[in-house]
Amino acid sequence: MPRIVVLDSLSEDGLNLMKAANIEYEERIGLKGEDLRTTLMEFDGAICRSGVKITADSLEGNKRLKAIARAGVGVDNIDLKAATRHGIIVMNTPGGNTRSTAEQTFALILALSRNTCPAYQSLIEGRWDRKKFTGHQLFGKTLGIIGMGRIGQVIATFAKAFGMNVLGFDPFLPQQKADELGVVLYPTVKEILPQVDYLTVHTPLNDETRNLIGKEEITLLKKGACLINCARGGIYNMDALVEGLQSGQLGGVALDVYPEEPCTSHPLFGMPHVVCTPHLGASTEEAQTNVALEAVQLLIDYLNNGVIKQAVNFSSLDPKTLEELRSSLDLAYRLGILANQVANGAITSCTLKYKGEVSQKNTSLVSTAFAAGLLTNILSEEISIVSAKPMLQERGITLIEEKTNTAADFGSVIGVEIKTDNGPTYIAGATFGNNMPRLIQYDSIRLESYLDGNLLLFFHEDVPGVIGALGSITSKNNINIAHMTVGRRHGEKGGPSVGIVSLDSIPGAEALDEIKSINNVDHVLVAKLPELGKYPAWMS
Repeated sequence: MPRIVVLDSLSEDGLNLMKAANIEYEERIGLKGEDLRTTLMEFDGAICRSGVKITADSLEGNKRLKAIARAGVGVDNIDLKAATRHGIIVMNTPGGNTRSTAEQTFALILALSRNTCPAYQSLIEGRWDRKKFTGHQLFGKTLGIIGMGRIGQVIATFAKAFGMNVLGFDPFLPQQKADELGVVLYPTVKEILPQVDYLTVHTPLNDETRNLIGKEEITLLKKGACLINCARGGIYNMDALVEGLQSGQLGGVALDVYPEEPCTSHPLFGMPHVVCTPHLGASTEEAQTNVALEAVQLLIDYLNNGVIKQAVNFSSLDPKTLEELRSSLDLAYRLGILANQVANGAITSCTLKYKGEVSQKNTSLVSTAFAAGLLTNILSEEISIVSAKPMLQERGITLIEEKTNTAADFGSVIGVEIKTDNGPTYIAGATFGNNMPRLIQYDSIRLESYLDGNLLLFFHEDVPGVIGALGSITSKNNINIAHMTVGRRHGEKGGPSVGIVSLDSIPGAEALDEIKSINNVDHVLVAKLPELGKYPAWMS
């Protein structure tokens, strides 16, 4: 009989489910260091929330633990690489607290709009100041939602019920889904900012979203706009929030999450027009019950029947199959990451075109690897080869496969036609040698570019002077060029061309503006891909 250890407080319903399934379990709350390490050696499975930190040291020497279930979404308190190295499956429960987090977000919006907290404090202090706490109704106001995943979509329905106008930004929300929700989509965050009365963010925290809203962005907001964050601390720059309130540019700030938690002291606390709560987004009895039941069931299914669901670091591939497919999986994964950075608009469908030897392999798995790459840095959940396709379907994006036995100049080619509201984009890749993924086509233009590191894509006319001007700008800004490739349509001298430059560092805003201003350059894109040989946990 498998044994499970409960490392953080868990809903009674979750504990009862283990009892009903005749699972032997123990609650050992608040462990760390050597106590945690030795405890994990005694059990087959573990359930945690965000309190315990399961580090590489916690798993050192562990030969028994088979699975960890996170009752919640984020798994940043679990060392995924160490778990994978020890053969431990990590699973999460991304859907259990969706509505609770959405409701907390709207509770903060309402608290800001009606001055609820300071009004109550005035009664505690023996004052009756009705005029002082005159607020604003939500009807007719505009709410901006950055990130239209599960939570963002629920918030949109709440806002529409209050008679609000809803604007959204999400490169992966199809126009049809936005129309169903009554949301007006915008191609960039900055285009939304001047129009909103309230702004809420529901994105993961990564290099793209850290300090997404800072001093510059706050100056673009309508004077008196209110900012709400129940997603991840760090998406808003905290110092910029303080300055925005002090200057009067911001009308209010409501936070449930912070860059470092627990957070019990900050200049925002106590400022007028601020409402802050201690990460209560998922703190409802219903959410805790949902994630507890789901986490327990995940462990029961795996430990008793070997069924893997919602794994964030493992696929259902056996090691032999994984090794045979690794180069194709890696190429497809990188093409997915590139696709989500070069697609022109909200993606509605992706057609994967397999040519040559790869068409004879398990292309369904390869397509799933592409889906995992496509969603990387977009969703707050950890994306794996197990969860990628369902998450893509949830966004209303269809995945289509086409196969051809021949692949022209290459043994195998993976092509992807990405359809968006603004038209299609086509990219194709091949693997050189054993482990050298390359981009070999962009739309109708043949080329050969690396698919790793920092890439600068510049679209230009095939005329003299463009490459030289680019080199001068990168040199002036101390940006080293590692590799460059330029392609043009076959036989079309002077026509449309694509240049792709591998850089040691990403150009700053001023350098990018200079590049964009080069004569005969149409537009410029920056893409970031994993370093060569760096795989996601499920591909390791």
